[in-house]
Amino acid sequence: MSRTKTLLSRIKPLHHPKPTSPSPIPFPPHIKNLVKDAIQILRTHPHWQQSLETLFSDCETPVSEIAHFVFDRIRDPELGFKFFEWASERSDSNGSLNGFSCSSLLKLLARCRVFVEVENLLETMKCKALAPSREALSVVISAYVDSGLVDRALELYHIAYDVHNYLPDVIACNALLNALIQQKKFEIARKVYEEMVERDGCWDNYSVCIMVRGLCKEGKVEEGRKLINDRWGKGCIPNIVFYNALVDGYWKKGDVERATGLFKELKMKGFLPAKETYGVMINGFCKKGNFKAVDRLLVEMKERGLDVNVQVYNSIVDAQIKHGCKIEVGRTLRWIVESGCEPDIATYNTLISGSCRDGKVHEAEQLLEQAIMRGLLPNKLSYTPFIHVYWKQGKCVRALDFLIAMTDRGHTLDLVAYGALVHGLVAAGEVDVALTVRDKMMERGVLPDANVYNVLMNGLCKKGRLSAAKLLLVEMLHQNIPLDAFVNATLVDGFIRHGELNEAKKLFEVTIAKGMDPGVVGYNAMIKGYCKSGMMNDALTCIQRMKDGDHSPDEFTYSTIIDGYVKQNDLHNALRVFGQLMKQKCKPNVVTYTSLINGFCRSGDSCRAEKTFEEMRSFGLEPNVVTYTILIGCFCKEGKLAKACSFFEIMLLNSCIPNDVTFNYLINGLANNVATAISNKANESLENNASLLLDFFGTMILDGWEQRAAAYNCVLICLCHHKMVNTALQLRDKMTSKGIFPDPVSCAALVYGLCLEGRSKEWKNIISCKLDEWEIQIAVNYSQKLNRFLPRGLTSEAPEIFQTLLEGIKLHTQEENNFVVPARQGADEI
Repeated sequence: MSRTKTLLSRIKPLHHPKPTSPSPIPFPPHIKNLVKDAIQILRTHPHWQQSLETLFSDCETPVSEIAHFVFDRIRDPELGFKFFEWASERSDSNGSLNGFSCSSLLKLLARCRVFVEVENLLETMKCKALAPSREALSVVISAYVDSGLVDRALELYHIAYDVHNYLPDVIACNALLNALIQQKKFEIARKVYEEMVERDGCWDNYSVCIMVRGLCKEGKVEEGRKLINDRWGKGCIPNIVFYNALVDGYWKKGDVERATGLFKELKMKGFLPAKETYGVMINGFCKKGNFKAVDRLLVEMKERGLDVNVQVYNSIVDAQIKHGCKIEVGRTLRWIVESGCEPDIATYNTLISGSCRDGKVHEAEQLLEQAIMRGLLPNKLSYTPFIHVYWKQGKCVRALDFLIAMTDRGHTLDLVAYGALVHGLVAAGEVDVALTVRDKMMERGVLPDANVYNVLMNGLCKKGRLSAAKLLLVEMLHQNIPLDAFVNATLVDGFIRHGELNEAKKLFEVTIAKGMDPGVVGYNAMIKGYCKSGMMNDALTCIQRMKDGDHSPDEFTYSTIIDGYVKQNDLHNALRVFGQLMKQKCKPNVVTYTSLINGFCRSGDSCRAEKTFEEMRSFGLEPNVVTYTILIGCFCKEGKLAKACSFFEIMLLNSCIPNDVTFNYLINGLANNVATAISNKANESLENNASLLLDFFGTMILDGWEQRAAAYNCVLICLCHHKMVNTALQLRDKMTSKGIFPDPVSCAALVYGLCLEGRSKEWKNIISCKLDEWEIQIAVNYSQKLNRFLPRGLTSEAPEIFQTLLEGIKLHTQEENNFVVPARQGADEI
């Protein structure tokens, strides 16, 4: 490099610079031969300096007149430097290199991407008042853009425009314009484009297309459309590429109507949509979940003979999974193959991710094996879903197996893999191990991002380790990782959960004071804190600040406010806010409706609570355990056992697992309203559509069971009838801890449930059933009664199991009697 600087310093400007335009081609044969011989000497002769001297001493052509030809035809910068060194050291006055020759050398250096030497040459030319040619500076600008050095390319563009009074050629200008758009420097790009248009020959169709794409990225699609119309016929002939940019712009704005309208318009104008156009439309409809429109476009493409590549099918499958469509992996893979495409590893990764998200891990593992059998190479995205799901399930060994498999295939753990590992450990409650993993990843040069810090802070906050979470925040900021809305919300929520509202407020205010936007998530966290503390006025003030910060309250904001008012027993204001939510066209969620239901229950209006429940379901929202529990508790307190039991059975029918609060409400409700239960039993319809829970509770009370034992048993029966044996076993353990020990009915219920789950052969390993003959007979009777509640044609093996046990005991008793009686006879004879 020092040698280069020394050589460049030897350039001397001529008093009468040569014209900047290149010599006409073809040039004279003697010049052509001279250039050819000079290059051959540079490439092959060990004593090339002497050979060049000999070559040029025998002719009358000065070196300066042919130097630019040599530089233009050399592809190796080292050879260029050799010739440059020799030419610069020649003592004759005609040996000095001029600006034209230096421009040729500049092009050679730029094409070879030796930017340090480019800068040295530019600086030297500036000092010597040598102007680079337009062509040379265009090549340099293009080289800088291609290498990602856009800021320097822009500086050189301004030098060309402001200092040398010319614009680089259209290729260089377009390259710069495109790079500026990609970097979202829209205003600078607009100015460059305007300067290009001011000068003839410095813009073309591609220039306009780049600008249209930039305007569409800004969301200014109409302005982009106007730009096309303004330039139409002025050297600009719009083509399908223009329309692709506009259609894509409308989709990104969410303007379905204009996107589809423009798609129809372009066909009416005679433009045939290309594969890219269909790809944009399909991607747009996929995001909206309109798969019927996607199918129509696929048919249209096939009718036009356009190939649909596997990437399009991957996008469709990914969108279907994200929109909650039920995906049958076998049928999906057959569909892609029958459509003429071969699934690639991205296809399998999408399906694996969907299966893992739905908890179908075995299916996901089969997909991975199938991909490998097809000769596809799994990548990091193939393994990461398994790591996530196994950590979430607490199966740490399996998660580590996949991490090992990933590294065995040569994949180094990246931020995504480490992130999955940290997330899984935190989900499993192993926050300290997760922190150790964070240290290890940093040792290996993988820096955590905001998401990893967010997960760690969340884990620490849930464990009440707020000081450790604060230290992580300091570390994160020290690493120059910007604090995002999610990290802020995690810490604010952590403080609020542990009753430190003032700390939450301080952090929230500091965030805003430093110019950071808390985002909707951050505002919602703070609003939740105020509502939890009953500070509704502060919560409303926070909503106003949220609006002032150009954020619209969402359904979570409104749900939090509604819940806050309900807990203050202010149902009037809760309903008022619900009305505002509906006017804002926000969709109420499960939490919203659950809060309202709770409000009606607290005010003793169970009728409106039930109506709200039905309204909620009519909107396609599935009630959660809190919703059901509130209603069950309300009806139990009012002594409406039939209603409470009905909602409990609906809950189980919808696979919603009850919690301890649900059980407490129901068991206390049954135990405290025995008379009502017996009355319901007496008035039971002959159509056999009575509540299973109430039916068995009434039967057990009439059979002489203690009230709480009967209540627990009939809840066990309900759980087992709906194939929730694991939940039933947990409830049985709680019964035992409260001094209510298993009896024939609980045993019958559990065996019945195991049989329904297809686990009839496992019952002895799961249930300890030490019953005598009389108790087994009771189990037989209750299991037979349970069978009557099964749909027609279905039966459980439970009655036969207990009948077999009963016959075994009877046989054993008979054998004992047969053995004992002769002994007594012998004693009498003696």
